[in-house]
Amino acid sequence: MAQVVCHLDRLLEEREITLAALSKRVGVTVANLSVLKNNRAKAVRFSTLEALCEALECQPSDLFSVDFGKK
Repeated sequence: MAQVVCHLDRLLEEREITLAALSKRVGVTVANLSVLKNNRAKAVRFSTLEALCEALECQPSDLFSVDFGKK
């Protein structure tokens, strides 16, 4: 079964920004960003995705990938 994987932790490290600082920039709680970062989110609003991409200067494909698992 395919799984969408979030790479927020890598992007935060590459950009040397904390989850708290990103939270302030995008207007999303640290708790909700943590859920996303730890791959526990079931959905992401387009407005949140747009805000994250703007704040991190990235594309959605930098933030997410799909893992199709072992066949």
